[in-house]
Amino acid sequence: MPPRFVPGSWTLLIVVVLLFSGPVVAGADPAVGHPATAPAGMVVAPELHAAEVGRRVLREGGNAIDAAVASSFMLSVTYPLAAPIGGGGFLLYRDENADHHALDFRERAPKSLTPELFLDEQGQVIAGLSLDSGLAVGVPGSVAGLYGAHRRWGSRPWKALLQPAIDLATEGFVVDRFLAGTLTKSVTHLERHRENDALLQLDEGQTLTQPDLARTLRRIQRRGPDGFYRGPVARAITRTVRRHGGVMQADDLRGYRATEREPLRGSYRGFSIVTFPPPSSGGAVLLQILGMLELQGPLAGVAIHPQVEACRRAYADRARWMGDPDSYDVPLAGLTDRRYLQERIADIDPVNATPSDRVTHGAPIETPPGDDDETLHLSITDAEGRAVAMTLTLNRWYGTGFVADGTGVFLNNELDDFALQPGVPNLYGLIGGEANAVAGGRRPLSSMTPVVVEDGDERVRMVLGSPGGSRIITAVLQVLLRHLSGQPIEAAVSAQRWHHQWLPDQLQIETMPHDGTSIPDTLLQDLRDRGHQIVIRDTSFGSVGAIVRDADGRWVGAPDPRRDGVARGY
Repeated sequence: MPPRFVPGSWTLLIVVVLLFSGPVVAGADPAVGHPATAPAGMVVAPELHAAEVGRRVLREGGNAIDAAVASSFMLSVTYPLAAPIGGGGFLLYRDENADHHALDFRERAPKSLTPELFLDEQGQVIAGLSLDSGLAVGVPGSVAGLYGAHRRWGSRPWKALLQPAIDLATEGFVVDRFLAGTLTKSVTHLERHRENDALLQLDEGQTLTQPDLARTLRRIQRRGPDGFYRGPVARAITRTVRRHGGVMQADDLRGYRATEREPLRGSYRGFSIVTFPPPSSGGAVLLQILGMLELQGPLAGVAIHPQVEACRRAYADRARWMGDPDSYDVPLAGLTDRRYLQERIADIDPVNATPSDRVTHGAPIETPPGDDDETLHLSITDAEGRAVAMTLTLNRWYGTGFVADGTGVFLNNELDDFALQPGVPNLYGLIGGEANAVAGGRRPLSSMTPVVVEDGDERVRMVLGSPGGSRIITAVLQVLLRHLSGQPIEAAVSAQRWHHQWLPDQLQIETMPHDGTSIPDTLLQDLRDRGHQIVIRDTSFGSVGAIVRDADGRWVGAPDPRRDGVARGY
């Protein structure tokens, strides 16, 4: 029988978790960090201009895809730390007929990339190559993905959707506190490249204009993907990557295609959970964790210890079994099979933590033979019941730190998400093996976790996702669990978060920089007494953007106060 958690064991943890759900203090701008309610449509974005342009598109008759396209290109202007067009992402879409679509535009490794390029003469990984050199850059996928989504499901003219971003890049916008702070924190890897000198001189309140980026966006506006993957922009990307030691060629850019995949589907407490398949690990890991919690009884969904133990086991499976499905047979059905999940929870102690060195991956049914981080998220709903959950990324803030010559486009360092060698951790401490090995043409595994939750009548109940590297999955998990357990969405989003990813064996707990709330000693001591290795991180975990439908059928948008997120509805 699986372990079941009874009230006596968990009263303290449940009470403490609920106490952490109160409102938080947002920034000076009343738009920032506050929920919004609207009857027809809603946009939750990490930045004000992007939320505003998305709402404008919806008001003028565009659909959720149109709003996502306009907001994404706006973020390439106003959110350069995760500038979408230099990276890639995943788009999860529910259409007006309640059908679901998953569009994968994750970055690809150049075809001539080999593992040996990252190793020294002794066969050891050379520090920094997968983060700071041209070898770190994957072929960007966002332009192909956004164009493909628009052609398939959009309704407004492509050129009109890009025009607001072009105008703002040309005219400039005022640098806010958050953007200025990211420049300060990223100075070490930005200052190595002279093209960033002017950017690094900007302070809060000054105006940032980007004429090079405006020219790039005009090319994309006129020619679609050919304005990016061919011609002057493509030549600038390959020239810059190769100058920094990379191997990307023109054929890599010309040959890039977004891929439509079958969404993952699961359930939790009567709700349908729709999420993204590999090369996102986030969807499968989330469904594994939810399945393990449901098997352990209702209290497991509101207590920290069983959630951590489920995460420990799901992340161990991630390291072994997940990778690019075009190159590796990922056993998705087996990993989320109820019988397999019962096996995975059989050794969970309802009182004590299991050391991670005693937890290994499982053997899911029908397995094949074989041996914050910079991302952003958009959640959008419209009046016809469409929903978009889209996560975009460069990997680290400002990616590699260098800009493709004369384009204004920061280039990603996504290839650090590969397993360069078995057991060697990436930027986020994640390890992997053969399933996620680096190889030419492959897409690296990701933790991005866009989610749409529906009720028994197939109505959208939640749309959510987050940036945050390996902490994306646990951030989304905790918001989803809290809200489906009855907490208002703004409380679920703002509540304090924890993270466990199997290795390192640490139960990481965030500080609360947005309101200064500390963690009660009672909770820390209880978790320590259970054997959890508590590590307090002087940072926040993720930045969840969520939309929910309230009891009156209205959309409630909840931006995360950890960053300057904004909700706008109509």
